[in-house]
Amino acid sequence: MNNFIIETSARHVHVTREALDILFGKGFELEVRKPLSQPGQYASNQKVEVVGPKASLKCSILGPVRPENQVELSFTDARTVGIVAPVRESGDVAGSAPCRIVGPCGEIELKEGVIIARRHVHMTPADAAKFGVENGQVVSVEIEQETGRKVIFGDTVVRVSDKYALAMHIDTDEANAAACSGEMTGHIVPAPHAASAQVCDAD
Repeated sequence: MNNFIIETSARHVHVTREALDILFGKGFELEVRKPLSQPGQYASNQKVEVVGPKASLKCSILGPVRPENQVELSFTDARTVGIVAPVRESGDVAGSAPCRIVGPCGEIELKEGVIIARRHVHMTPADAAKFGVENGQVVSVEIEQETGRKVIFGDTVVRVSDKYALAMHIDTDEANAAACSGEMTGHIVPAPHAASAQVCDAD
C-alpha cells in the first residue's frame, strides 16, 4: 500500500513584502525557525496577532513572503475570534473573510484573506503517476493510527507540482477528530467515481 505522511498545519499567516514592512519595519527579513516539508517553505520566529470582532489569536508567520496576504485558521480558531471564514484552496482569497493583523511596528486591515484551508495532498508529477491521480482530483484518505479512532477524510484535493514534496495537510480540528499525534501516515481509498476541483497555484 502506498502511504504518505500526514502533517497538521496549525493556524498561520502568509504576508506580502509590503505587509511585512508595515508589521515589523522597513526591510525586515523573516528569521527561519524550522524548514517545512514543502521545499523552500519555513516557519519563522515572527508572530502576529490576528484580530477579529470577538478576540485575537497569536499566529506564526510562514515564509517566504507571498504575492497576497493570507490567514489560515481552523473552524475553532475562526469562531473564537468571531470570524466567519470560508473553506478555500490556499491562494483563493477573493471574497474571503476580513481581519486585522497587528505586529510590533504596525498593523494592517485585510478586507479579505482569512480562510479555512481545504485539506489537500501535495504531490510531484512522479508521485501522482504512482498513485494514479491528477492535479485537482478529489480523493478520500484513510488515516492510519492505533488509537481506535479510524477516520477517512473525503473531499481531499490532490495538488501536483514539481515544486512540491509528498505530504497531506490537515488542520488542528481535523487532526483532533482523528486523534492524530506524532508522525501519522495515510493512504488514498479507492473510489468508483472521482471528482475534480479547481486548484490554485499557491501552496
